Amino acid sequence: MKLSKLLNCLNEYTVGTSQYSDVNITGIQMDSRKVVKGDLFVAISGFESDGHKFIEQAIVNGASAVVGEQSLSLKVPYFIVNNSRLALGRLASMFFDFPSKRKKVIGITGTNGKTTVSYMLKHILESNGFSTALFGTVSYTVNNQVYESTNTTPNPIQLQELLAKSLDEFAILEVSSHALTQARIEGLEIDYGLFTNLSHEHLDYHGNMQAYFKAKASMYNFLKPDGKALVSEFDFWGDKLSNVLGRKEIPVRTLGCSGNHKLIIEKINLNGETEFTVAIAENNYNINLPCPGLHNVYNAALAFLTAYEIGINPKQIVKALESFPGVPGRFEVVQHPRGAKFIIDYAHTKDAFEFCLQTAKEHKAKKITHIYGFRGGRDKMKRENMIKASSSMCDHFILTLDDLNGIEKEEMLNELSKLNLQFGQNKGKVIADRTIAIQTAWKKAQAGEWIFITGKGPEEYETEFTLPVSSDKEVLTYLQEGISEHFA
Repeated sequence: MKLSKLLNCLNEYTVGTSQYSDVNITGIQMDSRKVVKGDLFVAISGFESDGHKFIEQAIVNGASAVVGEQSLSLKVPYFIVNNSRLALGRLASMFFDFPSKRKKVIGITGTNGKTTVSYMLKHILESNGFSTALFGTVSYTVNNQVYESTNTTPNPIQLQELLAKSLDEFAILEVSSHALTQARIEGLEIDYGLFTNLSHEHLDYHGNMQAYFKAKASMYNFLKPDGKALVSEFDFWGDKLSNVLGRKEIPVRTLGCSGNHKLIIEKINLNGETEFTVAIAENNYNINLPCPGLHNVYNAALAFLTAYEIGINPKQIVKALESFPGVPGRFEVVQHPRGAKFIIDYAHTKDAFEFCLQTAKEHKAKKITHIYGFRGGRDKMKRENMIKASSSMCDHFILTLDDLNGIEKEEMLNELSKLNLQFGQNKGKVIADRTIAIQTAWKKAQAGEWIFITGKGPEEYETEFTLPVSSDKEVLTYLQEGISEHFA
């Protein structure tokens, strides 16, 4: 694409070079190491490094032009913008010919439930003959090809490139608050914007709940002219969002358990099964969900409402939900030879903990054990409430290591010990090695006990532990294969 045409997507810029030749651009990069001849390099002022420091390296590697925020004198065409992040998203969308215009895009934001709702929707759509791309925490799937997930929401170049490659009719995107504040979806257009819930998370990044909410709400700035908002009003923030969107005259479809909603959840039965009824358009539909827990009722109801708005027959939606196979690392159950259940879940907030642990109570667990830790360099403010939730709902819990992210091991262990002493109610202990913590619970597991291992889900370990495994699931597989014969 000619540089002059590509620049049409930018509202304004200053030409930072005395000479401006209309070169042909063959690619866009934000990483100077990936630049090849013919690329446009966009210098981003990042949190750990400043892309402007690597402009010369990008030019050496073949960059034909550069976009940045600083006044510089370069030997290639250079354009100064107010915000390189916004420019990158718009340039990537323009370069790949606005791929989100050519398909139906579903954006899902919220603290908990994004991944489960996205997988439920993918299953419903594909069960009804629609090809579907998926971008989220677990992986990216395009044209049935699976790519490793680098972030919950891809960077603008990767997102627009994969959307351009996609021949899928629908694209489902988990939209994180970090992605929204970092302009990763700039240039994207969304048909259906979904909101799950909001709870204490990422306040080390956003500062407070109002700023966190504002970041989430900004996803609706990317709706297409005929786009719709679908909002779960099961908490204060959902109700607040509906009011905000209503004032902007954005069409809003809400769901709840009572009141004036497009979809109402009725007759919830969680006693050993997960059954509920949804009422919509003066019709009732009974659903027997294979995923346990009230939180999954809410997730399924949001997926149902979205599929209904898309135009899928409600009976076919029910059929798909009742055959939903689940999500890797989301309430993934592994049976112990003695009759205990080990559950792997990504839960890493107080609310998510309570959803999981309450589900065990609803299913009459004889004993509840919880194994988890905290990631280094993340929101410390939520840790006290997470331990309080675990200690109040569990019979026993084990604090262990998660990803340290540059924090010293002893520093993290000291914090775990201190939190356990303050808020553990004499129910917890600290075992530094995550694999040994799980092995300890495995050896002691009894019939009817539910043991939750939370925080990582399907993710691989970044820290090296004792057992020769790379994830929570692999620990359990290792223990099953190595120990199960003793319990035959």
